[in-house]
Amino acid sequence: MPEQDSPLILDIDGMTCASCSTRLERVLGKVEGVEAANVNLATEKATITGSAGVEQLLAAVKKAGFEVRPAAPVELTIEGMTCASCSGRLERVLGKQAGVTAASVNLATEKAHIEILPGTRTEDLIAAVRKAGFDAKPLQQQSAGQSSIATSNKRDDEARLYRRDLLIAAILTVPVFILEMGGHLVPSFHHWVNQTIGQQTSWLLQFVLTSLVLLGPGLRFYKKGLPALLHTAPDMNSLVAVGTLAAWGFSTIATFLPQLLPAGTVHVYFEAAAVIVTLILLGRLLEARAKGQTSSAIKHLVSLRPQTARIVRDGQLIETQLAEVVNGNLLEIRPGERIPVDGEVVEGSSYVDESMITGEPIPAQRQPGDTLVGGTLNQTGALTMRATAVGEDSVLSRIIQLVEQAQGSKLPIQTLVDRVTLWFVPAVMGLATLTFVIWLIFGPDPALTFALVNAVAVLIVACPCAMGLATPTSIMVGTGRGAEAGVLFRKGEALQRLESSAMVVFDKTGTLTEGKPALTDLHSHGQFDSQQVLAAIAALELKSEHPIARAIVTAAEQQQLTLPTLLSFNSLTGMGVEGQLQADGESFQLLLGADRLMQQQGIDISPLQQTAEQLAQQGKTPLYAAVNHQLAAVLAVADPIKETTPTAIQALHAMGLQVAMVTGDNQHTANAIARQLGIDQVVAEVMPAGKVDAIKQLKQSLSSEQQLVFVGDGINDAPALAAADAGMAIGTGTDVAIESADVVLMSGSLQGVVTAISLSQATMRNIRQNLFWAFAYNSALVPLAAGVFYPAFGLLLSPALAAGAMAMSSVFVVGNALRLRRISL
Repeated sequence: MPEQDSPLILDIDGMTCASCSTRLERVLGKVEGVEAANVNLATEKATITGSAGVEQLLAAVKKAGFEVRPAAPVELTIEGMTCASCSGRLERVLGKQAGVTAASVNLATEKAHIEILPGTRTEDLIAAVRKAGFDAKPLQQQSAGQSSIATSNKRDDEARLYRRDLLIAAILTVPVFILEMGGHLVPSFHHWVNQTIGQQTSWLLQFVLTSLVLLGPGLRFYKKGLPALLHTAPDMNSLVAVGTLAAWGFSTIATFLPQLLPAGTVHVYFEAAAVIVTLILLGRLLEARAKGQTSSAIKHLVSLRPQTARIVRDGQLIETQLAEVVNGNLLEIRPGERIPVDGEVVEGSSYVDESMITGEPIPAQRQPGDTLVGGTLNQTGALTMRATAVGEDSVLSRIIQLVEQAQGSKLPIQTLVDRVTLWFVPAVMGLATLTFVIWLIFGPDPALTFALVNAVAVLIVACPCAMGLATPTSIMVGTGRGAEAGVLFRKGEALQRLESSAMVVFDKTGTLTEGKPALTDLHSHGQFDSQQVLAAIAALELKSEHPIARAIVTAAEQQQLTLPTLLSFNSLTGMGVEGQLQADGESFQLLLGADRLMQQQGIDISPLQQTAEQLAQQGKTPLYAAVNHQLAAVLAVADPIKETTPTAIQALHAMGLQVAMVTGDNQHTANAIARQLGIDQVVAEVMPAGKVDAIKQLKQSLSSEQQLVFVGDGINDAPALAAADAGMAIGTGTDVAIESADVVLMSGSLQGVVTAISLSQATMRNIRQNLFWAFAYNSALVPLAAGVFYPAFGLLLSPALAAGAMAMSSVFVVGNALRLRRISL
């Protein structure tokens, strides 16, 4: 098997508790060639990196007592086959490829159906086909989110199966419970049973009904639990299997061979075994239903995709399947319809609800030239658009991929849980054995009965399911809720880091401001004419895409100025620009930049320095222009502050966070903006390469536990985003910088920063609540089940109540995680 270029993800069947996922993670980690293995109980996936072969990994999973769900078959369309020998040869070629279990090639339909092992790449199969002299392409590709939908559907199927088995178990268990426990609750009922059917017949009925429960709905626990126990790797199923078999076995001996038991210990506990299985099935049903809801965000995102689109072709409208739309197609969108793919408005005007992409509740106006995002809702007008990104390249698909990626991640806090659960089940087995021995030796009569009942209670109550579900369920719900609010956690670990945020550092242009500067002032000096200087500067900046350059060119266009001819152009990184121009047959040199450029070139700026400082104090960015090394003018460009910026900064201060700004503007301009917005610290006159040093400098003012967050545009600020403890990229529309940040904010609004930090705090609080419940539950109930409180208070925990408590523990944890879906952001 070739080395894995990307992580291999296996879908695992059979995991039921945290000890399962931890044990499998340990087993996979020992396979030769595995660099890292991460097993997630909530998503039921194992992510493996390294060069280990798929066959080795599958064998390891099976040896650990679990199963790998087979990958979906690959369907290829084949080109170039002319006879049966072609299809036969291609069938043999495909059958020999690593990871292929079966291959069938149909000459008539020109298709290949290939059964594969997980991790087998379609690209490798296509390459093999081409090497054999044919051409191939996938018949259809699974779109983003389908994996999560499949998992959700699997859980729905599980819930239906549990519902059926629970019903059967309950019908069989109720008579057993009434026959045995009815006499304890109502003494006269006990006498009535003995007088009518007799105690022995009652026990025989209980034996038959309980055996049906254990061998029917409860058989799953023995199929998985006993082999795991034999492999010295017990899991939750092992605890249930041993506990119920102990109760059933003791009761069976008491029923059929009572002479083998000591005097006074002949009792039956059939009802305990039956009730344990029934209550655990109830817990599994509730858990499966609740876990199915953790993927609701992805299911909702997937549902935003329309199934069809209307293509404009030769003046005619043709309705077609969405998969058939390609880039460049013209599409018609009517009011009330969802935008089918990403694209650009060609004709028409409308308001589009983009809330499910950006989190912004106010519809955005879209006119010719504006971008549209697939999945958003067209509201008022008809639009004609040109498709620019379809399928997996669309923003919606990338969002779904990000959410799925974050949901499968493991937070640092999970490491503690893994260490505990690794030894938890074996420790419980040992504790149950110790409980049995101590009660048997020191317990009151009948000691054997007390020993058995308390040991079974310990086995049942101590299942670590809740521990294993505490973190991943909260991550799944939290990241899904973030996606609904336009906050995408590219890395799940950012959820934990953001909670400890102490300082938020903003880039200025395009982050705090609109990123669309406008020329506000131009003061010429000496003999230079303002319009001639503006025309020369506009000619110099004409080909630049920098926002300040665009502002100057736009101002010249508005005044309809005739621009000189640009002969040469040179960008001076972090300083400004220079160029050689020609007007009226004369050439001249033009310099444009900040005061530091003029000082470097030895140009005296004192005549206009006071004017520049006044402009800077107004929050504008002053620039100097020099013609042939003579000061010609000072001009000012202002970038409007975003409407949401002041509110967001106030909210961050209310959360107790410091706010800082890093900018290339001069100190006066930066200080003016900082005063206007209430920013605590300013690092000004920073060149692009110096932002990382600025972040390191600001980080020094924080303690080791405190985290620094940097917010930028995600493209020019990539080094700074990586240098911060957590980086947030501001995205607008289709400009999603997913590779440079830990968190992507789909909206240009800075309220997304507040939302991300608030969501992080809520999610981590939720995780700690879950972990507290899981650990406190076991800490409190295991001693009670072992009988620690019996000598002083006479308290014991029956196996049936232990089963109910164990089942409810997992349901509580998942239910608590689901509360994140309702938090207000």
